[in-house]
Amino acid sequence: MYIRNEDTICAPATVPGTGAISVIRVSGPEAHSIADKVIRCHRGNISDAKGYTIRFGTVLDASENTIDEVLVSVFRAPHSYTGENSVEISCHASSFIVTSIMDLLYAAGARAAEPGEFTQRAYLNGKMDLAQAEAVADVIASQNAAAHRIAFKQMKGGFSSELKTMRGELLELVSLMELELDFSEEEVEFADRSRLDSLLDQITTHVSKLIDSFRLGNAIKNGVPVAIAGATNTGKSTLLNALLGEDRAIVSDVHGTTRDTIEETLNIGGVLFRFIDTAGLRETEEIVEKIGIERTFKKISEASIVLGMIDLTRDFDSTYDTVREIVSKVDFDTQKLVILLNKTDICEVNKNVNIVNIIVSSLENKSIANFVENSVCNLENLGSQSNGTTEIVPISAKTGSGIENLRQILAASQRDLLGDSDTTLVTNQRHVQALSDAHTSLVRVREGLAFGLPTDLAAQDIREAIYHLGSIVGEISTDEVLGNIFRNFCIGK
Repeated sequence: MYIRNEDTICAPATVPGTGAISVIRVSGPEAHSIADKVIRCHRGNISDAKGYTIRFGTVLDASENTIDEVLVSVFRAPHSYTGENSVEISCHASSFIVTSIMDLLYAAGARAAEPGEFTQRAYLNGKMDLAQAEAVADVIASQNAAAHRIAFKQMKGGFSSELKTMRGELLELVSLMELELDFSEEEVEFADRSRLDSLLDQITTHVSKLIDSFRLGNAIKNGVPVAIAGATNTGKSTLLNALLGEDRAIVSDVHGTTRDTIEETLNIGGVLFRFIDTAGLRETEEIVEKIGIERTFKKISEASIVLGMIDLTRDFDSTYDTVREIVSKVDFDTQKLVILLNKTDICEVNKNVNIVNIIVSSLENKSIANFVENSVCNLENLGSQSNGTTEIVPISAKTGSGIENLRQILAASQRDLLGDSDTTLVTNQRHVQALSDAHTSLVRVREGLAFGLPTDLAAQDIREAIYHLGSIVGEISTDEVLGNIFRNFCIGK
């Protein structure tokens, strides 16, 4: 895949039959001459056309029958997406037409592009670095405004610029340190130790922030994880269906219907949320249901928001343990708890003393417990209460009462994700692993210098940090890494 760059490749860049037109990309040294064999232009040849121009032509089959009339966008190296001679053929979006043109291109000397090969060639030809190339796939896959903003910024080189700056500063320092080794007998010190300490602190802190940003960046890219937890038959699946507006989860009066997690995404206010309907919490000896409950606890720990479902019709004894279990799994420093008081259509919130006692007894954090007690006792007209980390929201998942209020609360809780902040967020697992490896090397350098580590050993640790930072943008790469990245692209990109 990485040594056939003299080939001319082609592929549909759009899905045939889904719109008015389809676009077929051709890229490589013979792109223009191959296009001339397939398309008869009304004025001149494609090979003679200037870059950034469009030609009108007709595609004929072997019997000189017209297949379609097309527009051909002409690009000349290096001023194209791939950095090679390229054409983009705009034809009608018929599967027959697209297949026929592709067959003619194959016969004229082009071959089918592999997944991501156009972007791979752009990377190999220096049109973008590896982090930017990966961001291309993220732009295509973005499902909300926040994910698009982050991916587009990375595609334009914002993240890469930060990495290259850090890498350049470390390269300068390690070069001076290695120069000292050449003059070790003269005991000359080229690398300013105070500047080295300051720079290491600065870069280590920066790398730490990038690593910490992955939780938020990953949530934006794949959806903010929202776990719906509660006892069996409290309305969790009904809530999921109400939020989605469709019958996605099975709803039944039989306890333990949901044995495994069900995940669905929903765009609310420009932010993608990933709702996770979990197995109901209860004492059980059924082995499969036990596994489902274990997964429930795991999903609660991984969620950014936990929706704790409480059935207002339940008595104290049957609800207390479940509520306490949910609350005990919430980390109030990193997670938001939304207590949903369900079934308000058949039970009035402010008259149910049991529910107040249950929630308050389950919260060891006294400030939150007091907030809950005061909020529930004073709920009127099905309004909600909040103290920042915990929300109390009365709803009826069955009738839909309070669901719109819940949507607004969820959207407001993640409003910062839609901001115009220039802060870089890491969204790629490969990137965060490389940053973690670089951080480990930098910490080792700081600790080593504090204990008088020899210059040559400190320089080696800095070189390792430089290597890991370089692997993100593709300064250091292997065929295996490139293969893993580009095989996940769609054909035609």
